[in-house]
Amino acid sequence: MKKSVKYVDGFVLPVPKKKVAQYKRIATLCGKIWREHGAIDYVECMGNDVPTGKVTSFPKSVKLKKGEVVFFSFATYKSKTHRDRVMKKVMNDPRMAKYMNEETMPFDGMRMFWGGFKPVVSLGS
Repeated sequence: MKKSVKYVDGFVLPVPKKKVAQYKRIATLCGKIWREHGAIDYVECMGNDVPTGKVTSFPKSVKLKKGEVVFFSFATYKSKTHRDRVMKKVMNDPRMAKYMNEETMPFDGMRMFWGGFKPVVSLGS
């Protein structure tokens, strides 16, 4: 994580395997929008070693169904205030409108969860 990162938005969601290519195309476009509006980084990660736990796990958290894969993704910012400014711009960007409805989303938005986090330990570059 870059030293200037002081705030992180993370989100987790299930994507049908047959829609992964579509999701990656949309995520690439959305990531460009986030970056244009000031996000430091935008990263989308597809699970490939996410076992189902006995109590909780990534698959359980999104009620993963057969034929789906879980994504963990994040964007980084200079501060929470910076994140709030970026998110306001992103949500008002007309390009986002076509991705913000159930008909065009290639995943079940009701099983997505997200949150903002303040890093408390950051090692590396």
